Amino acid sequence: MMNELPLIPMIDTEGVVESITYKNDDNGYTVAKLREKSSKNQILVVGLLPGIQLGETLSVTGTWTNHPQYGRQLEIASYRIRPPQTVTAIKRYLGSGLLKGVGKVTAERITDYFGEDTLEILDNTPERLIEVPKIGRKRASQIRNSWQEQKQIKDVMLFLQKYGVGVALSVKIFKFYGQDAIKTIKRDPYQLIRDVNGVGFVTADKIALEMGIANDSAVRIQAGLVYALETMSQEGHCYAERQQLIETCSGLIHLTPKLCDQQITDLLEKKALLGDDQTVYLPYYYQAEMAVAEDLFRLMTTGKDSLGFLSAVDWKNAAQKSLSMGFELTGEQSEAVKMVFTNKVSILTGGPGTGKSTITGSIIQYVQSFENTVLLAAPTGRAAKRLSEATKLEALTIHRLLEYSPKNDAFLRNRSNPLETDLLIIDETSMVDLLLMKSLLDAVADGTHVLFIGDADQLPSVGAGNVLRDMIESGVIPMKRLTHIFRQSENSYIIENAHLINQGKSPLFPGDAEDFFLFSMEDSQKSEDWIVDIVVHRLPGKFGISPNEIQVLSPMYRGPAGVTALNQRLQHALNPLRPGSNQHQSGERIFREKDRVMQLRNNYDKLVYNGDIGEIVRIDPEEQVMDVNFDGRIIHYEFNEIDELQLAYAISIHKSQGSEFPVVVLPVIKSHYIMLQRNLIYTAITRARKIVVLVGSRKAISIAINNNQTNKRNTRLFELLKERCLSV
Repeated sequence: MMNELPLIPMIDTEGVVESITYKNDDNGYTVAKLREKSSKNQILVVGLLPGIQLGETLSVTGTWTNHPQYGRQLEIASYRIRPPQTVTAIKRYLGSGLLKGVGKVTAERITDYFGEDTLEILDNTPERLIEVPKIGRKRASQIRNSWQEQKQIKDVMLFLQKYGVGVALSVKIFKFYGQDAIKTIKRDPYQLIRDVNGVGFVTADKIALEMGIANDSAVRIQAGLVYALETMSQEGHCYAERQQLIETCSGLIHLTPKLCDQQITDLLEKKALLGDDQTVYLPYYYQAEMAVAEDLFRLMTTGKDSLGFLSAVDWKNAAQKSLSMGFELTGEQSEAVKMVFTNKVSILTGGPGTGKSTITGSIIQYVQSFENTVLLAAPTGRAAKRLSEATKLEALTIHRLLEYSPKNDAFLRNRSNPLETDLLIIDETSMVDLLLMKSLLDAVADGTHVLFIGDADQLPSVGAGNVLRDMIESGVIPMKRLTHIFRQSENSYIIENAHLINQGKSPLFPGDAEDFFLFSMEDSQKSEDWIVDIVVHRLPGKFGISPNEIQVLSPMYRGPAGVTALNQRLQHALNPLRPGSNQHQSGERIFREKDRVMQLRNNYDKLVYNGDIGEIVRIDPEEQVMDVNFDGRIIHYEFNEIDELQLAYAISIHKSQGSEFPVVVLPVIKSHYIMLQRNLIYTAITRARKIVVLVGSRKAISIAINNNQTNKRNTRLFELLKERCLSV
């Protein structure tokens, strides 16, 4: 007979939550101290305790364990929450940050006035809050609304808890659906994927299956197919090859490829997906590719021409006129200027230091000398700011140019209300994804000249598509590639090395270099240590550079010298918690006043966009808000919205597109092997204005330079352009 393991005895106890040492809102894991009712002893409890608050009474069942660092603790198996019972517990409960507008002082005023009846009054007669000294009608109304909202959130949280949904995500789901949250989820759990950022297929599918939706139901398979396509679009693809989609979906939902194939056919027949036997699109990407090709053809072939009079210009005299304006153009630059004026759509490309800004300035002044109008735009705020500085003319983000309306969730500039200009210049076009290009071209009137400027050798857009490269590869849009590199100052190597890397050659690290350095280090962890030392001590010490001017760019988020680890290290070194300063913890992340942060997705209501960098100027635990300064604009975030932000002492190279920083520090280490590509390193180096510091090994640099096999994106824009333009 086999020896049986002894059963570990389960412990039942009850107590008041005295303190919460750690709380992860993403998964509900909590470390808290409980004051036992029976013995008045404090015990440490750990486990999944989503949503517990200071002052609440917990009835818990668990087992005693011994942690090597923290000692004896009760690991929770199950628990039940009861509202706080005593005045002291109620005071702690209300002052825990539970309610917006209630801090410790306000909580004390309310409980001192109402005593043990406080919670009953909040439940049944909250209008009585105005009786409390120093609480006016506005604050009373805020507290009443916050109390009701918390009760509803708790219902949603408890409903979702059994499906493994954490506190933060439960709050976000409630914020989107309000009182209809539970009803909406029960009706169609897969709706969560479409509506709530942060809910993926796995979470929605778990809810659906536990609610009784059949494993092989059409609704489940179709949700899996749409999710697979959306995931591929996040990787840059506009469509999926049908067999690829079948295999991806089959692996996701663990059903046979045949069942997935049948549902693709059904969705295509219903026009819920578009495509054919080989390719499958989400409808909006299919329509966007068709629309971009059609609009480019429209603009190139229209009979109208806002700058038509320039076709008769003597271009030799025009070159002299440019010289008199202060622009001495080379032969290829003069050809580029002529191309822009004699073609309604054109592309100007080339690497750093090839004079794109000089040409742009010359074009603008020349057009304005004839009293014609010019509009400038770029995909991001930082790119637009750089364009303004280079041209001395206001440049807008494309979203501002098109006058995005949060109220209408649409651009006000469109085909029926087009942009009013003779020449439109779009910079950093490599960053423009397919959907944004569709909206942009829709707003360009017939006859307007459009110049797209960008470096096609940089990383493509974060969103789906490869628009600039597709336009160039189509061969139907006039294009000029600048190749002449203008000399930098002696001992300056940023531009020269960027071009060497782009040509597949090793960069130079001469001893007399003033702006390009390599700190050679084979060990990945030690590379991380070096980066922190370089940012905090070495660069400020040698060059007098403030750490605020230094941007660390990393190829990866995880692992040694990844974005996450570097942000934690640099925050600790550059911005430790100081007396009188506030911080807020959200899951594993800590935000402090004076932290550098980045916006992670477009927020049209706040008019902040993916990649915008700002500084936290205020954290208010009582109001549960955080204020961030983005280039002079103060943007307010409620605590449940700050998953839109991340620390930005270090950012990914992808997120740096369109930006320029005085100093760039870049880890290039072998443990980042999977991400080491030529265009990634090239993009990172071209973000620096004054100094580049590489930290890592020559071997890793060589791996990156020799890897020019960029991930191919599934796009058909170049084919559609060819077909449309060659059909006439």
